[in-house]
Amino acid sequence: MTKRDFQDAVRQLGPLLRERAARFDAEDGFVSENYPDLKQYKLFSMLVPAELGGGGATLAELCQVVRGLGQHCASTALAFSMHQHLVAATVLRHKRGQPGAKLLEKIAESERILVATGATDWVNSNGRAKPVEGGSPVADLMITSFAADEEPEGPSVIHCPVPLNAPGVTRLDDWHTLGMRGTGSHTVELKDVFVPAENVAVKRPKNQWHAVWDVALGIAPPLYMAAYVGLAEAASTVALGRAALNSGAVVTQLAVGQMEVALTTAQLAWQDMVVRAGDCDFTPSPEHASAQLVRKTIVTRAVKETVELAIEVVGGAGYFRNLPLERFWRDVQASHYHPLPEKRQQLFTGRHRLGQKDFWDV
Repeated sequence: MTKRDFQDAVRQLGPLLRERAARFDAEDGFVSENYPDLKQYKLFSMLVPAELGGGGATLAELCQVVRGLGQHCASTALAFSMHQHLVAATVLRHKRGQPGAKLLEKIAESERILVATGATDWVNSNGRAKPVEGGSPVADLMITSFAADEEPEGPSVIHCPVPLNAPGVTRLDDWHTLGMRGTGSHTVELKDVFVPAENVAVKRPKNQWHAVWDVALGIAPPLYMAAYVGLAEAASTVALGRAALNSGAVVTQLAVGQMEVALTTAQLAWQDMVVRAGDCDFTPSPEHASAQLVRKTIVTRAVKETVELAIEVVGGAGYFRNLPLERFWRDVQASHYHPLPEKRQQLFTGRHRLGQKDFWDV
């Protein structure tokens, strides 16, 4: 498959994803029907380097695919981006001569899907682990972390993959939300799960910043925010289509102008995030992470404003479910909760700029 084919895949899949989106939203159903279609076009392995069997796409090309998916089904785009930011981080490590090639080869071989336990883990993690003989209890794979307070070298955090079909892993049916209902972001409960010690990917000191977060915050935001940029673009398109019915009204003209400013702000800030991430080859640092988080806040504000103004352009009809704008409004609210929410980002950035050592403790 050529790189151009990835964008062709989005165009081919778009109408089908758009047709299913309202149903997934109404039923609180995971977008599982869309995954075989994404696999058919080998989108899950598109970022894996060609020499490892993947599509060899650049990070910028992947971000454009997520953006395109977001124009048709935001939940699909966001769920897809959660896999891809883990792949992107692995590609970055591979390019820096660190382990990762085997996992990338497995993804390319079978379109294996990765999931993460989310930003609630943050620096010190939510899980708990204690040592047992032969391994660390803590799985397609879930990439997660656990606090291990009984390590010989002191309190630590362990990062490791856990098979989702491993004994002790239970997916709870609790993702009943305002928006992004199709992402299937249910809580995963792990109880007495065993992972061999050799499967531990990273062990780092607890209560300290670590380079793993420089990588994650440097590469993940442009991917998951691409879904929201695509969503905002879709909202603008719907609004402009309806604006023709009342284009002579001054309030409509003003709202359209304001919507264009908000959308352009989102696009420009997001594009800068993509540029800063390079082709999974940036130098990870707290400075880079903070810069990406600042832009994430700008994009979040702007995509929310875009969708709100789209509804204002349309007027009362935007409140009805026969138009997707009310779903777009609900979905775009989730942009706030990706790391870091605005006030935590501002505290993180402010502390870092002031040279404080605990800048991460937000």
